Amino acid sequence: MKLPLLLASVATLALTVSPASAQQVEDDHHAPEEIVVTGTLIRSRQDVLSGVAVIQSQDLAQAMRPSIGETLQNIPGVSATSFGPSASRPVLRGLQGERVRVLTDGIGAIDVSNTSVDHAVVVNPLLAERIEVLRGPQSLLYGASAIGGVVNVTDRRLPTKVPGEKVHIGAIASYGSAANERSLSASSDILIAEHLVFHADGSWSKSDDLRIGGGALSPALRAQARASSLLPPDPASDVDFAANADQSGTLPNTSARAWTAGAGLTYVNDGGAIGVVYSHTDNVYGIPVRFATLPGQGQEAPRIALKQDRIDGRAEINTEGSLISKLAFRVGYADYQHSELEPDGSVGTTFYNKGVEARFELAQADRGGWKGVSGAQMVIRDFDVVGVEAFLPKNSSAQVGFFTLQQYEMGPWNLEAGARFEHSRITSKPLPAQPQFYNGRISFDTFSAALGGMYEFSPQWKFGMNLSRTARAPAAEELLANGPHAGTESFEVGDPALKIERVWSAEAILRGHGERFSFETSIYHSWFSNFIYDNRTGAVVDGLPEYLLQQANARFYGFEVQGDYTLAEFGDWKIKAEALADYVHADIDSYGPAPRIPPLRVKGGLELSSWKWDFKANVERVTGQDRVAPNEDPTPGYTLANVEVSWRPWGRDKPLSLLLSANNLFDVNARRHASFLKDYAPLAGRDVRATLRLEI
Repeated sequence: MKLPLLLASVATLALTVSPASAQQVEDDHHAPEEIVVTGTLIRSRQDVLSGVAVIQSQDLAQAMRPSIGETLQNIPGVSATSFGPSASRPVLRGLQGERVRVLTDGIGAIDVSNTSVDHAVVVNPLLAERIEVLRGPQSLLYGASAIGGVVNVTDRRLPTKVPGEKVHIGAIASYGSAANERSLSASSDILIAEHLVFHADGSWSKSDDLRIGGGALSPALRAQARASSLLPPDPASDVDFAANADQSGTLPNTSARAWTAGAGLTYVNDGGAIGVVYSHTDNVYGIPVRFATLPGQGQEAPRIALKQDRIDGRAEINTEGSLISKLAFRVGYADYQHSELEPDGSVGTTFYNKGVEARFELAQADRGGWKGVSGAQMVIRDFDVVGVEAFLPKNSSAQVGFFTLQQYEMGPWNLEAGARFEHSRITSKPLPAQPQFYNGRISFDTFSAALGGMYEFSPQWKFGMNLSRTARAPAAEELLANGPHAGTESFEVGDPALKIERVWSAEAILRGHGERFSFETSIYHSWFSNFIYDNRTGAVVDGLPEYLLQQANARFYGFEVQGDYTLAEFGDWKIKAEALADYVHADIDSYGPAPRIPPLRVKGGLELSSWKWDFKANVERVTGQDRVAPNEDPTPGYTLANVEVSWRPWGRDKPLSLLLSANNLFDVNARRHASFLKDYAPLAGRDVRATLRLEI
């Protein structure tokens, strides 16, 4: 890794941006839903040509969970992989894994969470200041692989403006009863000289095994385990099938503890800023046990010990020219490793990942309603797995991309076009003792483009459409996997002959807002060629179910709708009704329904709010999913009831707030169909949470 050269490149850009753009977002602190930051573009959410969500401030404190997937679960079109409470990635419109990029301030997490669902994302929601979920043309700025969308988490580690006070401190403390979860995070920005800002942050969390609202196994697997318990015992196995069938109340092996720390310096003046920050993550968490239900099945309880050291740098230049308004450079380097621990504490398999990601953006000045951003991106990764269950060979990946996103406003029309070219190269380097792995180099060239428009047919209503053609190169994990993986208890087989995955996507969106209401709905349809999917064949290899990576044409379509309406206002109080619904339908040619597709979800609630108080109650209904892939079990529906109260003793604009909530109030045994472990690991049972937020 040429880290010193990359960091030197940051310095050569010299002193950054006038803080106007960052200030605009800060000024909208209490209306963040109206502002979307895509690269160096800042625009109204009402003008974005696809479904987009922004969480910030008080809403983020209310949504906060240990993993990024669970934090975003209440956004329309978003589900989660729910591989236990610690490893849960977002699922966007039924797509997950490599098709959803999770970023921190525009740069990838540089971890191995895309390798497997049991690997946690090294992005800490406790330190997040803002989270955006982006889909459509704007996702082309971050990578062609982001067919499903982009989750961009922004923190304060690299400030772009001088704090308004000498010392700025933010802190969050929370407790969740379902896992006896305790967490604390804090960050500070200190003006140590006229233009020099020192940043420091840290977080700590610890939780016990997750409490659930019933049995761990699904009814079908519970019956299977009971039947196996009646068979003559196998002297070579110590599996207690009766105990597996009776497991309820808690999910064994799901406790976790984690801490992070970061520190950095940023120089800011009227013309710009340049900064660098170092951060460390240390996390130990358990994977829910996939209990054996049939003789011959394996049963493991792996724990993962994860560490990452990371350096980030940023520089921006506000050119204030007639053609170019800003130059921006962002780079991240990380050294990551995690070990899968056996029950006795010994190391089974260790994953190593060193990577660097850099992006350069050039923002155009607004000229008669025309503006945009263009740039280049580079990603380099060196990856290795060492141990008895190494299901991937040592490999390296290199990717370079060039992108542009252009906007033109003309009266009531807002037009947008984007394009991206990407070259990817993957080199597999197995050891001589690993003949099962492909040995060689694979390269791909992809081109993606998107076009859309939005028409404002009244001051309150806008209608938009977008069309995109996206191409995604297969990931190293999809091409090279061949072996057992303890974390997912599966035998994974990739295919070096996989072709480029291509998709045509169309989306229509309608937005409306007024003094008493807001409304948004989107309908989308995607046609895939060479769609890559994992086929559970039904075969058992080395005691594990076999999953083959295959390709076929596929079709995804669905909708999202959300809205709110103010029912009444009296004095300082307001009563508002809120609702959302989302649905995905997905089929793969000559195969059937795609695996792990979320079913229809409907959620509605009431909110009573004032300057100091918020009272909320909502009910979420998730229907059963009986459109299942071969060798996949149906998932029953469930209904969750939640209540919460927020108190701001000195008012909405003041620094202190306290949140108390009760989630899954009736202790329902709920299973999320998008989860690999849905039949073994239900969602959390009744969870009473308290969160204290301080901002001074």
